[in-house]
Amino acid sequence: MTPTQRHRVLALTPHTRLLSVWQTLGIQTSHRCVRGPETGMAMVRGRMGGSGSAFNLGEMTLTRASVMLEDGSLGHGWVAGRDQDQAELIALIDACARHESWARRIDTELVEPLAQALEEERAQASRQAAATRVDFFTMVRGE
Repeated sequence: MTPTQRHRVLALTPHTRLLSVWQTLGIQTSHRCVRGPETGMAMVRGRMGGSGSAFNLGEMTLTRASVMLEDGSLGHGWVAGRDQDQAELIALIDACARHESWARRIDTELVEPLAQALEEERAQASRQAAATRVDFFTMVRGE
């Protein structure tokens, strides 16, 4: 799993679920915050039709953090919103995932189950939306 895929899953997972699954791994290491956690704004860009020229859609709140493990490994975390604890936890997981001994466990025991849960939630929401879909049609009257 790439770091980008890992970050996506960690950022989309609710903090309480992420924390509980992380604690079950039992990876214990001390760390210190190098930067943040700090909350700011980020510009969101969009494209008309997905392929047109880029435009500034607006700003969103973003929280970021960087941590350093006792061995000097750095990790970074970003999350939409103001949850500073989640940004720090994501940074800690990122730093731990840079160790070969922990990376495989993090990907298989943490990230993959969380990704599967996110996909199931997305599919359930899609099924609910499809169940309420209304098909509109135009009836042509001939006179």
